[in-house]
Amino acid sequence: MPNLFSAHGTDDQAEQICPVDGDVLFYPRSPWSERAQELFSLLEQQLAWQEGFVSLFGKTYKQPRLFAWYGDQDASYAYSGTRYEPRPWAPVLRQLRDELTRVCCGDFISVLANLYRDGSDGMGLHSDDEPELGPEPFIASLSFGETRFFRLKHKYRAELAPIKIALEPGSLLLMRGATQRYWKHEIPKTKRPCEARVNLTFRRVHPDLSPE
Repeated sequence: MPNLFSAHGTDDQAEQICPVDGDVLFYPRSPWSERAQELFSLLEQQLAWQEGFVSLFGKTYKQPRLFAWYGDQDASYAYSGTRYEPRPWAPVLRQLRDELTRVCCGDFISVLANLYRDGSDGMGLHSDDEPELGPEPFIASLSFGETRFFRLKHKYRAELAPIKIALEPGSLLLMRGATQRYWKHEIPKTKRPCEARVNLTFRRVHPDLSPE
């Protein structure tokens, strides 16, 4: 597996996570690992965190985490019946986006930031398969703060055991190809003592593919 970061001060190779029907690469260490604590503090303090809501079976529930949506002007995004308009890029997010673009060859025009305040915050099983993300979304996920587990589960093949990865501060997870078509993922809640975590998922949004 090619090393995306050989020119950026780390010799870690990517781990290929999905055995079939997907393309998920995990870098336990990345060019952002040494700055992880500094970046966590900046993100926690400077982003415009807000509560989100999700509609299920006719009822509305408060999401167990805070979020912030940033991006280019045309990077609006619909999720669970709500359309979110992006805030202009915060300086720390723009810098991270530019660095990711160079090392991942991605074309990221937006980022969804999630703040997990403690172990009672999490995200349930889902796929990032909204029409605006295109048929094969390329998503780059950076983690800062508390280590939390990331769990992948195949949508159709029950014989495949779920995959669990510890997302340490500064780690990078790339999801590409058919991953969203065949796999769901989550950040499970935990009862163990847990500090705050910030996760950034950089993505490409295609407004012309919106069903609206």
